[in-house]
Amino acid sequence: MKSKRQQIKDHAARLFRKRGYKATSMRDLAKEVGMEAASLYNHIQSKQELLRELLMEMAQLFTTGMEEVQTSPLGPQEKLERLIAQYIRFTVEHTDAISLITSEWVHLEGPAKEAYTLLRDRYEDNFRQVLTDCIEQGHFREMDVGIALFSTLSSLRWLYSWYSKHRDVNPLELEKEMTGMLLDGLRK
Repeated sequence: MKSKRQQIKDHAARLFRKRGYKATSMRDLAKEVGMEAASLYNHIQSKQELLRELLMEMAQLFTTGMEEVQTSPLGPQEKLERLIAQYIRFTVEHTDAISLITSEWVHLEGPAKEAYTLLRDRYEDNFRQVLTDCIEQGHFREMDVGIALFSTLSSLRWLYSWYSKHRDVNPLELEKEMTGMLLDGLRK
């Protein structure tokens, strides 16, 4: 069974996805969790703390995933395939929390925003390098790597919006189809 704190975080992620961080109040969250608003503060300090923890957990998940792929003996095309499939899998497993990395991260404050932005930029740089390696080794046609990165990550980042309404789709089929479509758009 999940701890009360984890239950609160799960409900917060869902509310932040549905209503947005700014439009979600602690009172809304308390009602969703089934407790008095004042009781929430026995488990968390602030709404900002929830956003920070949820985003940093997702950033860590992606950072670890990227490190695993980068250090693998796979070639660049297989690494890219693995990164795309991994992103889809994370979206299926953490739909509500994933939504935060697309739009709600801008509400982070202070050092947390700086730390998150650094991790996000590092992930994008590493993803860009895998795309560059694929192009340089002739797996993909010549193209602007920045556009390829933007197109690929945009498709992946907004998947949560579609998937939250289509959870009946088989996750493995989604992973296979979407990975294939994204890679086919890059190949020669």
